[in-house]
Amino acid sequence: MIHAWEKQKGSIGTIILDFIQSIVLILSIFVLIYMFVAQPNEVKGMSMYPSFNDKDYLLTDKLTYRFSSPQRGDVVVFKAPATEQCAENECEYIKRIIGIPGDRVKIQGNKVYINGELFEEKYLPPEVITNPGQFYKEGIEIVVPPDYYLCLGDNRLHSRDGRDFGPIARDTIVGKAFLRYWPPKSFGLVPRISF
Repeated sequence: MIHAWEKQKGSIGTIILDFIQSIVLILSIFVLIYMFVAQPNEVKGMSMYPSFNDKDYLLTDKLTYRFSSPQRGDVVVFKAPATEQCAENECEYIKRIIGIPGDRVKIQGNKVYINGELFEEKYLPPEVITNPGQFYKEGIEIVVPPDYYLCLGDNRLHSRDGRDFGPIARDTIVGKAFLRYWPPKSFGLVPRISF
């Protein structure tokens, strides 16, 4: 009788130990994926409307930019410059890359010009206007430095973006938005805009 009880107690202990090991393994895999492969992000606010709405949830690809450079048109998540609401690198913004290293960018007459030519943004409604900001002032052309990217929100009248704080360093880019998974009716890959 005692022998049977010891045997049963041993098998319960083995089951519990196996369960704990499985949980630790799953959590370890999750942490590795979150740190190096992909992470979830919530869109807060309407700065990317009509492309994204407040409370949309996205998966951000953290792997692609380890092997290739960000491209014009990519929607990226990056560590935001300091504001009154959050210290430097505490908050993340989601914006679209408009200017890549070496581009000459100018905002004039509520339009964006890149390398001397009007930048046509067919993914935006025609009534969208691009006002200058604190960094990109009306009619002044600025070159995007090496390893920096100019990122703007799609909803230009309601976006704190590169017009105010300038281009962002590549090492502040967390990754590329690649999948919207919430709300379910909007589920799908985030399209890359080609220019």
